[in-house]
Amino acid sequence: MSQERIDEYWRQFKKISPNAPDTYDAWPFGSSKQHADDLAQLVLEGKKTATSSNYIMYQVESDSIPYVGLYNIILDGNDAPVAILKTVEVNIMPFEEVSEEHAYLEGEGDRSLKYWRKVHQAFFERELNEINQTFNEQILVVCERFELVYPIIGKNLD
Repeated sequence: MSQERIDEYWRQFKKISPNAPDTYDAWPFGSSKQHADDLAQLVLEGKKTATSSNYIMYQVESDSIPYVGLYNIILDGNDAPVAILKTVEVNIMPFEEVSEEHAYLEGEGDRSLKYWRKVHQAFFERELNEINQTFNEQILVVCERFELVYPIIGKNLD
């Protein structure tokens, strides 16, 4: 998907939200095309209102930690824009302290903490393995809550 299409998606959003900043990040959830599609769909259905990421990867990749007020364009598995999210809360905590509520808000699987720990431990282990580090339950996790701000579900804005 071209950057032009992503920029146009942002311009359409700015028409209904002119006070939004001029900057945004654009990225897909997940680690595969199908996973990106599935998680984007959960966002559009209102089931996914949170996400989490491995804190150390922000340092490794020289990325900024998410912050309240950050806008993100969520891309599908083909890198097409499907939603705009606004970050409303960010907490950094050890993996072992991630709450049942956060797991539920992530909207995946059966929405339980047990499920969240299983899939996120596996994901974080793969990430850490790539940088020659090992997983433990004290690794820091960035827990982010967001709200869907575009599209406005129930309205055709195209």
